[in-house]
Amino acid sequence: MEVLMLLIPMSVALVALIGAVFWWSVRSGQFDDLEGPAHRILADDDRVQPAAEADTKTKAGRDAKSTEQPPAL
Repeated sequence: MEVLMLLIPMSVALVALIGAVFWWSVRSGQFDDLEGPAHRILADDDRVQPAAEADTKTKAGRDAKSTEQPPAL
């Protein structure tokens, strides 16, 4: 019976904490757009980049000491 005097306030505090986190997530917009990310992946652009544009992107990411040439597309 004495353990209930500890468990009941702990469970009420846990429920209050979970409620506060849920309230914060609703107020901060976490649940505003549930379908947007699912549709965004379908609209991904999978076209091949032009060679000049792809070459400048690989040169920017390459180490200065490296002498390797990027593979031709």
